[in-house]
Amino acid sequence: MTADPVVVEVGDVLTETLDRVLVITINRPSVRNAVNTSVAHGIGSALDRLDADESLSAGVLAGAGPSFCAGMDLKAFLAGERPTVPGRGFAGLVERSSDKPLIAAVDGAAVAGGFEIVLACDLVVASRAASFGLPEVKRGLVAAGGGLLRLPQRIPYQLAMELALTGDRIDAVRGAELGLVNRLTEPGQARQVAVELAASISRNGPLALRATKQILRQARDWPTDEFFGRQAALTEPVRSSADAKEGARAFKERRDPVWSGR
Repeated sequence: MTADPVVVEVGDVLTETLDRVLVITINRPSVRNAVNTSVAHGIGSALDRLDADESLSAGVLAGAGPSFCAGMDLKAFLAGERPTVPGRGFAGLVERSSDKPLIAAVDGAAVAGGFEIVLACDLVVASRAASFGLPEVKRGLVAAGGGLLRLPQRIPYQLAMELALTGDRIDAVRGAELGLVNRLTEPGQARQVAVELAASISRNGPLALRATKQILRQARDWPTDEFFGRQAALTEPVRSSADAKEGARAFKERRDPVWSGR
């Protein structure tokens, strides 16, 4: 990884580039990284950069301090803020995340909108100090940031229903048992392990990564008899790309491929 990465601050969000990985950090530890308008636009801006920059292949989303994210900043909400980004939704990502793989690095609590941010990511690395929950019903509210859509896709339906209706939390160990968490770490190590996982992903062909993520995300809504036709529309451009030829050539020559993104 780069020895001295450059950290860029956009509102309450920090970004830094580590080789082909963009690390995005919500930087409001004094309020448990609660999402205000500044955070939403900072995350949205970072994802726009991740999508547009051909030198980047994957992203990591983390929280500063002991919590990942406590959800929406209620004080900011009462002051009239709406922490959404047009086209991306709450927190700048729950309605449309990155086109490239995005990993949530969770230390501490990820609750309410914070859990919905995690669910909007593609993979989850969590420390044993992490916990997850949708407590909105305890406050007479509904988890409207995508949690009720995505949670039953990640864990068994009955358990998703239980978590959503009780508002209770689960810890990271239970989350790993249910398949919600990809990698379980010791406290304080989630970010490092998430970056390592992102680096492993980013060594692969960028065109192939985008198409693979797009197929995995969309295929559940495709009719079975249309699956291969719709898949071909996304895979054939990759198959005929310069990167596909480079991948085969590198394999034959027993060397690492040099991707061009074309």
